[in-house]
Amino acid sequence: MTVKSAGTSLTLGVVICAYTLERWDDVLAAVASIRNQTTAPQEIVVVVDHNRDLFDRLRAAMPDVTVVENARQRGLSGGKDTGVEVTTTDVVAFLDDDAVAHPDWLRHFRDAYIDDNIVGVGGTTLPRWESARPRWFPEEFDWVTGCTFTGREPGPVRNLLGGNASFRREVFSVAGGFPSHIGRTSLQSRPLGCEETEFCIRVSQHRPGWRFLFEPKAVIWHRVPAERERFSYFRSRCFAEGLSKAAVTRSVGVTDGLSVERKYTTRILTRGIAKGFGDALRGDPAGIERSYAISVGLLSAAAGYARGGVPLRRRNLVREAS
Repeated sequence: MTVKSAGTSLTLGVVICAYTLERWDDVLAAVASIRNQTTAPQEIVVVVDHNRDLFDRLRAAMPDVTVVENARQRGLSGGKDTGVEVTTTDVVAFLDDDAVAHPDWLRHFRDAYIDDNIVGVGGTTLPRWESARPRWFPEEFDWVTGCTFTGREPGPVRNLLGGNASFRREVFSVAGGFPSHIGRTSLQSRPLGCEETEFCIRVSQHRPGWRFLFEPKAVIWHRVPAERERFSYFRSRCFAEGLSKAAVTRSVGVTDGLSVERKYTTRILTRGIAKGFGDALRGDPAGIERSYAISVGLLSAAAGYARGGVPLRRRNLVREAS
């Protein structure tokens, strides 16, 4: 691997993918948080996902920002791939359109690239609840809202979380772009995901010596609207995650696709259920609710994975029959 820049000499670009006028204020806030970074990016790019009105308005409102239309397939993966193509920097960072970054966000990303084998760095995503965290909502499932869940440890990780991540440009030339066959084919569709999971695993399969790091000091705040505070959304999102994991395993294999999930289930979730009961015994009745939510979330994800695995099983049966 040839790296032109390392550490503090890296150039940084930021890509924000947007798709709806309903998040107009969010997008403006996201861009403003990037303008106010202590380590200024060389490029700020907003990719608009097949919405001409939003594209025209953003381009007029932000003349100092590169605003482009998604030139690839509709959806988050196509938007990110377009952003990579438009930027020219050594490192490309991604920020959700409904998130704001701490002023030192990019500085912590840049400083984490201490050697050539570190090809991606992600950070901490904290929820910014529209009202307040529901008392039943377990921190072990903060990924449901696009945030960092309890149990994610600093240092090397299998994959980064897409709304708060950065990658060296070289990874895209080696492993290709984000998968269009996994997750959302439209940013307004069912809340599927795991595009970045499949991408990071694929990168590691191409270059086993490359590493991704979780740097907790690189902080952003992700807005959680009221509709995502409901238990019905929680259950639906967990089911969708199971569907996405099934798609990931079809793409990269079960061993790599579920390596982290096994540890998450046997350690983090088991510990969370026990903690909930312990909290209840110590006088917090919501502890039982959090333990129940963990159980429902796990079962919903398992059901989604089973449903998503049906096409794979059918293909295997057809292959055996032939």
